[in-house]
Amino acid sequence: MTAPVDAARTSSGAGAHRIAVLGAGSWGSTFAKVLADAAAGRGEEPEIVLWARRPEVAAEIAEQHTNTTYLGEIGLPEAITATADVGEAVAGADVVVLALPAQSLRTQLEEVRGRLGAETVVVSLIKGLERGTDLRMSEVIAEQLALPAERIAVISGPNLAMEIAREEPTASVVACADHAVAERIAGLSNTGYFRPYTNSDVVGVELAGIVKNVIALAVGICDGQGLGDNSKASVITRGLAETTRLAHALGGTLETFSGLAGLGDLVATCASPLSRNRTAGRLLGDGLTADEVVAELTQTAEGMKSGSAVVDLARRHGVEMPISEAVVAVLDGTLSVDRIAPLLLARDLKAEGK
Repeated sequence: MTAPVDAARTSSGAGAHRIAVLGAGSWGSTFAKVLADAAAGRGEEPEIVLWARRPEVAAEIAEQHTNTTYLGEIGLPEAITATADVGEAVAGADVVVLALPAQSLRTQLEEVRGRLGAETVVVSLIKGLERGTDLRMSEVIAEQLALPAERIAVISGPNLAMEIAREEPTASVVACADHAVAERIAGLSNTGYFRPYTNSDVVGVELAGIVKNVIALAVGICDGQGLGDNSKASVITRGLAETTRLAHALGGTLETFSGLAGLGDLVATCASPLSRNRTAGRLLGDGLTADEVVAELTQTAEGMKSGSAVVDLARRHGVEMPISEAVVAVLDGTLSVDRIAPLLLARDLKAEGK
């Protein structure tokens, strides 16, 4: 169940001397800013190190305190340092935050393995399923780094990076099997504009963040095909239903999907023009192929990468997901986008809650 964070209660015991954020894209850079602002609000000065794959991005962050490639002219706190060396970033870190592409996470964790402290907590900001294994990111982390569930947390919710970087108020969810760890990470990221809640349903929180990207692709396709608000509202609502069915089959908690990680993230991703997945869907709806959409976008639309894994996972567990099936068929080129509309709600007649 979700519980609000009492900042006064958690801040005194939630401190971290060194936090590494791996991934200097829009969300990784923004979350580093959240951590720095939260620390300043507590009167603390931890080391916050942001790892960037490209040395020139790391140099800009360290020297100019901006990341114009992903955040425009928004300033980053001077407390954030940056490096292009993964080993340097994670050395001595109490908390390691991962903001990396889902499909390359396993490979990149090879550089992290063996460098973590005995009590280091790893936090995933990643919303994707690994293709080929259908594993959630927390499962990949546990497997690659040999960590128990109690040392892995995930953050999800309506996390449009640019809005948070501009310090527009938002709420989010920190999920971990160990409630004390969830509270600690929530305390580290609690600011006047970023309000974390805690949850123990790691499965539900992760799956909500994964499948909503595929549903946002469907909503974008509706836009590109010129379909109206009735169509999009139906896709969003039934998309939430099929996401909930899958999570429930895997042990997720139903209440998660009426909260920030479920409904909240789905609405933000499906409705916002800042959403990469909705934008990618609109381009598909306009008639572009999946390869052409990838070439058009400057950042990854994770639904395009994880969609096939979502469908594979659903089939293995006997869960009907017609919207996800139709989107993946368009991505695979086995279904013309002009024929997708009637398939988005293609289930046998039954009661709504089924």
